Amino acid sequence: MDGVHVEHVDRRDDLLIVTVSTPAAPTGCSSCGVVATARGRRYRVLHDVPGVTRVRIVWRQRVWRCGDVDCAKKTFVEQLPSLVAQRGSLTRRAVVWAVGQLRREHATIEGLRRQLGTSWKTVWRAVEPELVKLAEDESRFENVTTLGVDEHIWHHTDPRKRGPKELTGMVDLSRDSTGKTRARLLDLVPGRSGKAYASWLADRGDTFRNNVKVAALDPFAGYKTAIEDKLEDATAVLDAFHVVKLGTAAVDELRRRVQQDTLGHRGRKGDPLYGIQTILRAGAENLTDKQRARLVAAIEADEAHDEVFVAWQCAQQLRSAYHAKDLTEGRRIAEKAVDSFHTCPIPEIARLGRTLRRWRSAFLAYFTTSRANNGGTEAVNGIIELHRRLARGFRNRDNYRLRMLLAAGGLTP
Repeated sequence: MDGVHVEHVDRRDDLLIVTVSTPAAPTGCSSCGVVATARGRRYRVLHDVPGVTRVRIVWRQRVWRCGDVDCAKKTFVEQLPSLVAQRGSLTRRAVVWAVGQLRREHATIEGLRRQLGTSWKTVWRAVEPELVKLAEDESRFENVTTLGVDEHIWHHTDPRKRGPKELTGMVDLSRDSTGKTRARLLDLVPGRSGKAYASWLADRGDTFRNNVKVAALDPFAGYKTAIEDKLEDATAVLDAFHVVKLGTAAVDELRRRVQQDTLGHRGRKGDPLYGIQTILRAGAENLTDKQRARLVAAIEADEAHDEVFVAWQCAQQLRSAYHAKDLTEGRRIAEKAVDSFHTCPIPEIARLGRTLRRWRSAFLAYFTTSRANNGGTEAVNGIIELHRRLARGFRNRDNYRLRMLLAAGGLTP
């Protein structure tokens, strides 16, 4: 440790006690600057980074008396910022260690408390100022060229107690020099609305907004409106996963409708369509010969099932656009789907087609932005969910935001 020397080391069972002090040196009063005189020492116990056992630093802290009788300071104690904060009980390196454990090792405050042998509040009060300082650093918003957005549910209790359940999360989806996306969470703001997203974009300033060239989003009109208002020069890209999900949902809805029309009840074991519900959700290229045979048998069981087969082919066509190796070929398939689905006599596919037509530019932008998508945002959501489960839930939204920013890379420039 810089600035101190070890006077004594004592090991007691599972505890290592290290007594330290600072070298003697003239000290001036922090108020008037007059050279102070020594007035003894006091013992200050600090929690340090644990090793094989817990570690306590006993600092023999010097007490000084101001030499000026008119000074209001009278007496004061020495401070060593490189060792510990003014009123802290965790050493500086213990705080750095705790932040690193939270960031990289999926640790919890409770787990760190046990290792340090202190209380939850002691650990969090030492860590929180460091996270707040990092969160206020505007440099972490620099060089963001691709931006993702998604909603997130942070609690499941009464909103009157903890505020809105929904949060809007902004994620940096910019690619590095190798073309790989390294997603990092930029912020979490209350509410799930275009207004919440637009307000956050407005707060970032013109430099940030002008730097964003691609904005990935789910099919939610509120986010699309915010992008059009605040990111005029950015290209909105509809997320590929959600487009394919819309196609699969249309097939599922049609299957249930045909099931009711033909048999008059929900799917049961032994019903042809009920037996192939998981097959209809899979990609055609992933089906085994046995699964294909089951699909054909179920469709041929009733003429009314032909609608389900046609809808499944439409969903597979939509999916094949994203699986095409050549982006030009993928765009051609996507344009064909947009131009034809809305004319389909099957109501579910026609509704899907109308949705794609409304989002035409954002849907086709995938093929002109080197496959930009919101996948990194979903990955960040997974990290958030993991840390929320580890902590067994959060009660304070500000603490939640800081912890998730740290875990999901948002506090790293």
